[in-house]
Amino acid sequence: MTSKQHCYFCGRSEVNYQDVETLKKFLSPSYKIKPREKTGLCSKHQRQLAKAVKLARQLALLPYLPE
Repeated sequence: MTSKQHCYFCGRSEVNYQDVETLKKFLSPSYKIKPREKTGLCSKHQRQLAKAVKLARQLALLPYLPE
């Protein structure tokens, strides 16, 4: 059994779509959003992360596919 991971964003600033470097930590090499089990985020922040990544992709801050 593995130890429970702590949420990266709990007790810190909220998820921001403009902070691309932080968002990249939670993306796989193929730019897919990693699941909650791998990121260790709570459900609230995982949902915020998904919205932020999708918005950043629409605004062309993050690519949809690797180059």
